Amino acid sequence: MTNRLLIRRAASRRLRPDMSAIIRGKIFVVRDNIDTDQIIPAQYLNLVPTIPEEYAKLGSYALCGLPRADYPTRYVSEGQAKSSYPIIIAGRNFGCGSSREHAPVALGAAGCKAVIAEGFARIFFRNSVATGELYPVETPIRLCDTLRTGDGVELDLDANTLRVVGSGKEVALQPLGDAKPVIEAGGIFEYARRTGMIKA
Repeated sequence: MTNRLLIRRAASRRLRPDMSAIIRGKIFVVRDNIDTDQIIPAQYLNLVPTIPEEYAKLGSYALCGLPRADYPTRYVSEGQAKSSYPIIIAGRNFGCGSSREHAPVALGAAGCKAVIAEGFARIFFRNSVATGELYPVETPIRLCDTLRTGDGVELDLDANTLRVVGSGKEVALQPLGDAKPVIEAGGIFEYARRTGMIKA
């Protein structure tokens, strides 16, 4: 086992946000086809997530590629490293574009715990599970047309529901299935160690 891999694993365990079955907080709403360049623009891909200072810096740039005309409220306020929105609500094809692992990592570094979307690009979904940074949850109904940035919600990952705090409206979500314990473990490597697939 290489020193680089050991350092990466130790950093991921130390830096990964705490995962919980119930996530409460304000939402940040985006539309369809949010690509990885909008999630974390290419000029920041030289930041190394296993270095704590650079992991935090990645968080400060999360979703900074969104056009300001369409998204005047920023996911991470200028000068901040963390977002006020632990849950992102999205439309179709979230995370499309290039297959950069930095996309879910940047969102996780900013404090995102879950993205609820009508659909995900396969590579973004896989990278979210593999890194253990956030829960990629699919919704069978379109939420980005009815919910607004700043709305309060409660996401129950055991019951697979999203409840809107103000209205009490509850939406049934798609279960994460076998992906859930992998994310809860902190990603694929930690899950493999815990389940005996690889030696610790």
